[in-house]
Amino acid sequence: MPMAVPARAVVVGFPVPPVSSPGPAPDFDSGTVVAIIPARYQSSRLPGKALADIGGRPMIEHVYRRASEAVLVSSVLVATDDERIRDAVRAFGGAVCMTSPAHPSGTDRLAEAVAGLSCGVVVNVQGDEPLLDPAMIDEAVRPLLTDRTLSMSTLRRRIDDPAELHNPNVTKVVSDRQGFALYFSRAAIPFVRDGSPAAQAWRHIGLYVYRRDLLLRLAALEPTALERSESLEQLRALEHGIRILAVETQHDSIGVDTPQDLERVRGLLAGVLPIQETGAH
Repeated sequence: MPMAVPARAVVVGFPVPPVSSPGPAPDFDSGTVVAIIPARYQSSRLPGKALADIGGRPMIEHVYRRASEAVLVSSVLVATDDERIRDAVRAFGGAVCMTSPAHPSGTDRLAEAVAGLSCGVVVNVQGDEPLLDPAMIDEAVRPLLTDRTLSMSTLRRRIDDPAELHNPNVTKVVSDRQGFALYFSRAAIPFVRDGSPAAQAWRHIGLYVYRRDLLLRLAALEPTALERSESLEQLRALEHGIRILAVETQHDSIGVDTPQDLERVRGLLAGVLPIQETGAH
């Protein structure tokens, strides 16, 4: 029997625990599906980007509000290790919890935040995508609500630009006929041999949905050889035999990794740039 579909999320505030707290405040109700935004202050290319001003609001607020608009999300929570981000989230009425600064990845930060929650499904929403379409979250969540055999999903979008295919900063994914990921890589996959017809290439969009128990198990596993080689966390799941459904989406988003990305996003939200000139990646 399919799981019940939760009501539309709303932005709510609640008393935030002290920095030493291991998770969300006791009165935080995650509901069936919780979207968690892991956010840290340090970034090698754009430090403090979670608090970067975009149209008078910090970037983390844009992401939070877009995640809250997803129909299938019950609640939204920011997981951070930085008091400045915590205070910014509290200022706009968002839910936030403090996590350890020692986490090497967003997955580990999510696992700490989820440990004290009773939710069934967890969405990992990247904190640097202020233009994320809420429909993308729903597309990735829906399969887990309708099929109990699924434990993890993500998104993929068609690649039509050869430059995108050969860009190592763009993660590619190849899937089987049922849509389950076979491999993720920064390389141009699938490789097309001379004289052979080209198969459709797909860009991976780094939004993940997990069943709570799987997320906790995945975070407890040691990083794998392929994961370390490609620097792609999702390969840990594949190497351990965990199937990932890669759902096709027509929507796109822009990850903010550089000052140039930030200016594109500001221009788009201000109505200065059309979407085709934003350099989405």
